[in-house]
Amino acid sequence: MREILLRDSDSSIDNPNSTARVVVVSYGVRVGIRTDTPWILHRFLNRLPPGSNVSSGGSIRRSYSIVSSSGRRAKTPSRFDLYADGVALARKDGVADVLETLESDLQHYVAEMARHRVFVHAGVVGLNGMGVLIPGRSFAGKSTLVAEMVRAGATYYSDEYAVLDSQGRVHPFARPLGIRENRNGKATKYPVEAFGGRAGVKPLPVALVISSRYVESTDWQPRRISAGQGALELLANTVPARSQPERSLVTLQRAASHAYFFKGNRGEAGDLAKWILEFIEKVSSQEKSTPPSTSSNRAQNIRERWCAVAR
Repeated sequence: MREILLRDSDSSIDNPNSTARVVVVSYGVRVGIRTDTPWILHRFLNRLPPGSNVSSGGSIRRSYSIVSSSGRRAKTPSRFDLYADGVALARKDGVADVLETLESDLQHYVAEMARHRVFVHAGVVGLNGMGVLIPGRSFAGKSTLVAEMVRAGATYYSDEYAVLDSQGRVHPFARPLGIRENRNGKATKYPVEAFGGRAGVKPLPVALVISSRYVESTDWQPRRISAGQGALELLANTVPARSQPERSLVTLQRAASHAYFFKGNRGEAGDLAKWILEFIEKVSSQEKSTPPSTSSNRAQNIRERWCAVAR
C-alpha cells in the first residue's frame, strides 16, 4: 500500500476551494491531484498507473481537480466535476465513475508525455522469454484475448499499453485486466490471479505482433506482413506519435527489427490464443536447435527461422 501525503492547499496547484492534494510521479511525469473531498484521494490510491510514486510536492506538468457539486458541507456528495488544468473534463454521478474517468485520462496523459518510454495501445503477454504484442484501441478485444492467453499459461504484461524502452524491449504495465462482460461498455476489473496467471517483471524482446479485428464466426487465417508494414501498424496505435514522432519511430523500428508480424480477421479469442501459443512454441524449438550465432548475423538468422516456422 502506497503512502499518500495529504496537504492543505498549495498555491502551485490548488485553488481556494481545495482542501487536499497529492503529487503523483509516473514515468518521470509529475501530476497534481486536488479535491475538496479528501477521502477521494485514498479511494484513488489503487488506481494510480503501475510503477507510480507519490511525491511530497514540487513542480507539476498537469493539475487535476475533483470538486463536489453537492457542496463542501455535504457529508456524502453524489455528484462530482473533474477538471484538468482548469478545463472541465466530466461531471459524474458517483465517486466510482469520476475516479474511472480520472484514471483513464491520467494514464493517457502519462503515456503521451513520458520521455524515456514509448507507449503503444496494445495488449502484451510474455511467452518463453518473448514478448507478444496485440495492438488496438479500446473496444478492440485486447483484454479478452490477453486473458485467454494468460489462462493458457502466458505471463501477463498489459491489457492496454505496450511500454517500450529505447532498445525496443517491452516492459510490464500490469494494471488489473478490464473485461467488458455486457453491452454497456463498462469494464469489470480483475487481478491477473483471477485468471490463474502472474504478472511479468522483466523487459522482453518483441517477438510477435498480431494485428487483428474481430469478425463473428470467422476463422483466423493470418497473412504475414513485413517489418516495415508492422511498424506502421504499431505507429497507428502509438500514443506520442504526433507529439514525439522521431523518438517514436526510432523505438518502433528497434522493436520491430527482430519481430514477426501477422494480420487478419479473427473469431473467438480462444482460437487465436491457441495459434499464438503454438507459433511461439515452434519458434522456441527452432531457437534451441540452432547453434549460437554472432551478433552481426543474429537478426538474419531469427528472421529465417521465423519464416520457416510460419510456412
